[in-house]
Amino acid sequence: MKLWYGRFQSNVNEAADSFNSSLSFDKRLYACDIAGSKAHCTMLGECNIIPDEDAKLIVKTLDEILNDINNGKCEIKDAEDIHSFVENELVSRIGAIGKKLHTGRSRNDQVALDIRLYLRDAADDIVALLKQFASTLTDIAENNLNTVMPAFTHLQKAQPTTLAHHMAAYAEMLLRDISRFEETKTRINVMPLGSGACTSTPYPINRQRVAELLNFPVITANSMDAVSDRDFVLDFLYSASVAMMHLSRLSEEIIIWSSDDYKYIELSDGYSTGSSIMPQKKNPDMNELIRGKTGRVYGDLMSLLTVMKGIPLAYDKDMQEDKECVFDAYDTLKASLIVINGLMKEAKFNVTRLRECTDGGFTSATECADYLVGKGVPFRDAHAIVGRLVIYCIENGKTMQSLTLDEYKKFGDFDEGIYEAIKAETAIMRRTAPGAPSPDSMKAEIKQLRKQLK
Repeated sequence: MKLWYGRFQSNVNEAADSFNSSLSFDKRLYACDIAGSKAHCTMLGECNIIPDEDAKLIVKTLDEILNDINNGKCEIKDAEDIHSFVENELVSRIGAIGKKLHTGRSRNDQVALDIRLYLRDAADDIVALLKQFASTLTDIAENNLNTVMPAFTHLQKAQPTTLAHHMAAYAEMLLRDISRFEETKTRINVMPLGSGACTSTPYPINRQRVAELLNFPVITANSMDAVSDRDFVLDFLYSASVAMMHLSRLSEEIIIWSSDDYKYIELSDGYSTGSSIMPQKKNPDMNELIRGKTGRVYGDLMSLLTVMKGIPLAYDKDMQEDKECVFDAYDTLKASLIVINGLMKEAKFNVTRLRECTDGGFTSATECADYLVGKGVPFRDAHAIVGRLVIYCIENGKTMQSLTLDEYKKFGDFDEGIYEAIKAETAIMRRTAPGAPSPDSMKAEIKQLRKQLK
């Protein structure tokens, strides 16, 4: 039975009824809906708005319904939404007393509460997974303080760095993601129940008591805003979008690095797939899917932003569209974090190849220019000299490490010291500022990462 059947003289069109229903997706809110109903009903009994014995019976029966759903004894079906299902199930079990549950509330503030309860837990889940993945990347960094590799700009080899430096960069991104979700949870963690449909309720309710029962630190300040606010959902979707963007950036690098041309990394069989026609293939499908699913989460954010942009106060049915967006984004980010964490734990880096590409990619060109600056050559002139030296290497199939001293001297004031100056280790060890790739700098960063992840 519809909760609003009294005003209507005939049934809703079947197609319209199906179009209007949200049970197929909002049924996952059942535990949140029951938790909110229990707190609301407890408050009603304590405030003598309904008899205390009725309130206790309702709460007891709601616990039984929750237990039966969890154990598969009660199937969620045949209702307009999860709120209707829970109330109808309650009434079917205890009769007219169950109809007292909805005293002093509306589905508008009820659903606002449910989605906040759900997202509060979802934010905690995502933060825990982000911490796990950040810890995995920090472990890789700690184990590769001296693993030389090229740093890139414009996808061109730039300067020598370490794998530790590279992996820690992604760990820093994840720390910001964690902070973003924690800030989002603060905005989620505001209790809206008691706002009614839009102008609260004339019953002498105790909103603070409901907040206390549900562990909300504060309550909403304006009933119209409370039922029409989905900013906190947008905050969650934005945070999820940024986190997916970070996973996508790393995935893009893994895809490139695992290619035959790079051979920087070998993915385990457990996180790769093959080809139905080409026997030699080992494809980075997990990373490609993360890269693709990032656009999906962006779409969830843009979808709700578009829904909300033209909605007048207070509640409008358009806002039902928030749930599929947030459920999809949460599920996608959660699955992506679980997969990429396992993938990176099992991945093997080709240390020899990383070193070869560092030495063979003119990554020490800046060090060579700085070497000349140390001999009194203006940097701009030194830059030009090394540029010509690089052209010479390319034309003659040489690296900076393989040039003879006589060849160096054709271009400027070089001596034997140039060979030490252009070593990747020398370049890395000279960079000792906070945030730099030297082992001491990385140890300090890793220590700070560990501290923040606690």
